Amino acid sequence: MHLGLVGLGKMGGNMRTRLRNGGHTVVGYDRNPEVSDADSLAAMVEALPSPKVVWVMVPAGVPTDETVVELAGLLGEGDLIVDGGNSRWTEDIRHAELLAPKGIGFVDCGVSGGVWGLENGYALMAGGSAEDVAKVQPAFDTLKPEGDFGWVHAGKVGAGHFSKMVHNGIEYAIMQSYAEGWELLETVDLVDNVTDVFRSWREGTVIRSWLLDLLVAALDEKPGLEGIRGYADDSGEGRWTVEAGIDNAVATPAITAALYARFVSRQDDSPAMKAVAAMRNQFGGHALHTEPPPGGDAHP
Repeated sequence: MHLGLVGLGKMGGNMRTRLRNGGHTVVGYDRNPEVSDADSLAAMVEALPSPKVVWVMVPAGVPTDETVVELAGLLGEGDLIVDGGNSRWTEDIRHAELLAPKGIGFVDCGVSGGVWGLENGYALMAGGSAEDVAKVQPAFDTLKPEGDFGWVHAGKVGAGHFSKMVHNGIEYAIMQSYAEGWELLETVDLVDNVTDVFRSWREGTVIRSWLLDLLVAALDEKPGLEGIRGYADDSGEGRWTVEAGIDNAVATPAITAALYARFVSRQDDSPAMKAVAAMRNQFGGHALHTEPPPGGDAHP
């Protein structure tokens, strides 16, 4: 098929390559002229045959919104926009409603695979009408991993990004579990080779996964994770998953705890833990860990 691709960063650029390797014609546009195939969004759209299909891979929020609005003025009836970024599912509904009066279709597609997607394929979760999904199905078939899985038409508009949001929330909890297990094994003076323990889990255990494989690869590079700061960002999807749980009265304690752990990672010295330490000292005389006074020693 012939399609436009907006956003040629780490994922978008690799997706363009995988699509081209699969025999598709891709006209890419990016603000970076060194990687762009067209001088402008309008020039990219002009280069596409009708009905036009444009896949958007730009950061969620304002960049995606601005791109969709601009494309709404460039596309016409029968054309289609696919949002493959990490947009919030509520934005998908708004974008579909914006495009509908113009006869422009909309498909939201959660994409997972990161920098490995070019070689291994991308897990795809699509939301939209069957008619609109069918227009871009050849691209889905090329981008997805080989085999029977890795692609799903999850439901109506918003279902793709909602599914990807929950996927990322689960990812938070799994990574947090591995991280806590690693810290415990490293802390106890009993296990001689923590990396090999994790490596042994890669076969025959119920907790084997690609994330485990990636952790072992990281530990092989730096057995004690030396030089890596214990600071973890959150992309927003973990927050949205927790908020969706609250909105629908679905408990998500593991995902919520993993999200909160990332918040704590950003503090050099936790104000909340200072208050906890002060209260423990007040009711039980528990030791306070203090900074050393001038010329003196800190409490151990």
